[in-house]
Amino acid sequence: MPLISTAIFLLISAVIAITPPRCRSIPGDASWPTSKQWDLLNQTVGGNLVATIPIAAPCHKTLFGKPSPVFNQEECDALRNIWFYPTTHLPSSSSPMAYVFSNDSCNPFLGPETPCTIGYHVAYAVNATSAKDFQTAIRFAKDNNIRLVIRNTGHDYLGKSTGAHALGIWTHNLKSISLLQEYHDENYEGAAIKLGAGVEVIQAYEFAASYGLLVVGGNCPTVGIAGGYIQGGGHGPLSSKFGLAADQVLEYEVVTADGELITATNKNNSDLFWALRGGGGSTYGVVVSVTVKAFPDTSSAMSYMEVPNTGNNTDALYSVIGTFLQTLPRLVDAGAIAIFVVSAAGFSLTPAIAPGMQPVELDSHFYPVFDRLHKLGLDYTYSSSAHPTFLDTFNAVTTVSNVSDQNLGGRFIPRSLIESNGTNALVDAIRYISTREGALFVGNSINVKKGVSAPDDVSANPHFRDTLISATIGTSIDYMNMDVTLDNVRSITDDLLPKLEALTPGGGAYLSEGDVHQPDFQSTFYGDHYNRLLQIKRQYDPQDVFYAKTAVGSERWEQGLDGRLCLV
Repeated sequence: MPLISTAIFLLISAVIAITPPRCRSIPGDASWPTSKQWDLLNQTVGGNLVATIPIAAPCHKTLFGKPSPVFNQEECDALRNIWFYPTTHLPSSSSPMAYVFSNDSCNPFLGPETPCTIGYHVAYAVNATSAKDFQTAIRFAKDNNIRLVIRNTGHDYLGKSTGAHALGIWTHNLKSISLLQEYHDENYEGAAIKLGAGVEVIQAYEFAASYGLLVVGGNCPTVGIAGGYIQGGGHGPLSSKFGLAADQVLEYEVVTADGELITATNKNNSDLFWALRGGGGSTYGVVVSVTVKAFPDTSSAMSYMEVPNTGNNTDALYSVIGTFLQTLPRLVDAGAIAIFVVSAAGFSLTPAIAPGMQPVELDSHFYPVFDRLHKLGLDYTYSSSAHPTFLDTFNAVTTVSNVSDQNLGGRFIPRSLIESNGTNALVDAIRYISTREGALFVGNSINVKKGVSAPDDVSANPHFRDTLISATIGTSIDYMNMDVTLDNVRSITDDLLPKLEALTPGGGAYLSEGDVHQPDFQSTFYGDHYNRLLQIKRQYDPQDVFYAKTAVGSERWEQGLDGRLCLV
């Protein structure tokens, strides 16, 4: 794949600057690689160096300060119609699904006279097809003192898979999958599946199903398994039955900051193995593959519920939500999960998934909710269904994930809050959040305590083990006004999340669905594992080759308005 020459326009500056001490090099610095150096890198990786042109370039008449050769209004109109879906961004080595991290560059919803700039997109990306490509990219970034970013699918609400003036390692096309019929170590005997770094959730589910097996993965089919998902802990439709995705890991293949390809298991490089099982992605090394436990397939029940907010039933609606919350401990203890949304439109169960259950059993968990609805005279819809395999269940989920129209923040809600008469206070907080303009509350109800013998077995946030609801707050993105969007981002930190934090003092949040501006992110996202994780980070990456916002060790760095990273 040849370099795209038009992408170089922005990377050449008439003014040559000296890179400030303790900072990464950016375009315009004398230390920034020359075009010959980039061409040599491209040759070294077999022509797989991609120079970034934002995918919204057809919407703009100028590209990187020059008349655009790719402007096409018809293509732009088609792109706008599909912008919010993951599949729009998956084929790109640079496009952030969380658009705020592009710094409003090359916005497809602004007029064609608005220039397309590279903004905070990566400058180049290596379309990696082997561990050798990882090693080459790491060496180039180190030799030239430039920022390095790791990206698979781009499912990322904290800006970890994009970065200004960076070289990206794009792992998306490492799609190898293999079955290990009999995996043996001191803690596990059974089937396992080895997944390349680019494998998506649906690809892993389909492969496992072809052998009558299942693996623990996420709720969205296009999320990558091996990267930030599993390295952040990872919950999903099977979590209440088997635990977190990080609990299932048997071994990793990793390229470290010094370019060494190593295997990390409970016995070999065990400290790194522990850190990668929930201690966050993009900071200890680049995972080439992950091997995970595989379990016999099972049938499942699934159900949906809708209770609309008519404007005249609001008090009654939130009363029903309180009853629903009280059903969750028994539900998740039975191995089920429940995803629900509360917004100005009302309450939606979207859905509940119960491995090994029949619909009648799943229905019974919601009898108190039905009784409450009937007593209050509220209209609602409810349906349940049976599915013979887990893949059938997953494919029957009707909700579609729009990934580019919400800013996110999150908080763990411990089951003790519900079990100690805190339901009313939680309902009040949910009501406050969900009635703000453009905001919504999403709950993922789980019980992952049984996934490990003790919370310290893996590095995932220990607060996960006491969590009943991994709560997510969303606020809207205004593509026509970045200032409004940034205000909505700050409202999560300053207004909405504090309502949940007040109910959960000293608590935590799921780092993959957290607030990018989370105060004290170290304790909130990592709990009391942070200091040990930081020691491991220093051991394997003493020069901070790997950096990502809110990742372990990231507090040592600060990004300026020009996108430059500098040590603080």
